[in-house]
Amino acid sequence: MGKCEFCRQIDVDTDEERVEQVNELVKKNNPRAMEILARYHAFGEMGFRVDYAKSNELLLKAGELGCSEAYYNLGNSHYYGNGVERNVKKGKKYWELAAIGGNVGARNNLGTTEGYAGNEQRAYRHFMIAAKAGDKECLDKVRKGFERGVVTKDDYAEALRDYQKIHEETKSEMRDEAPRYQANPSLYAALCGSG
Repeated sequence: MGKCEFCRQIDVDTDEERVEQVNELVKKNNPRAMEILARYHAFGEMGFRVDYAKSNELLLKAGELGCSEAYYNLGNSHYYGNGVERNVKKGKKYWELAAIGGNVGARNNLGTTEGYAGNEQRAYRHFMIAAKAGDKECLDKVRKGFERGVVTKDDYAEALRDYQKIHEETKSEMRDEAPRYQANPSLYAALCGSG
């Protein structure tokens, strides 16, 4: 069983309980819950009909409340025309807000669009920021920029060091051992104190 991303307790058992939990949190202006409910509307999940307008409304409110993932998804909606008229400028605006909030997917998208527009230096600045935040895809793009002579050796080395530092900081002996415990219920029970 997974842990609930809101309360860190054992997750609910049924879709109905999950929707009820999300709706209760939306009433309390929880931005992450709004982003999840927006996804249900966008993809017709958990018994919801596809409703892009409702999804985008929820994403906007969640973004305004600080959910960078919501701004990222709202940027995607506008950039690609999902449920709204396609508006590249508006899509990039929401990606910028998401990137300011630390969303590396938005940084990647901004870098890619800058690259397509011929603004290589701006593109690689976005890729550098995302790589330093631990994004492997952007680190690969920075490496390719270095190989092409667009990114300096020092910039590539800095991005690589920061990328590695982020991943070293998130390493944990327990996380590395988790697959072994999950595969062996008696070890898992002993670890949790219930065996």
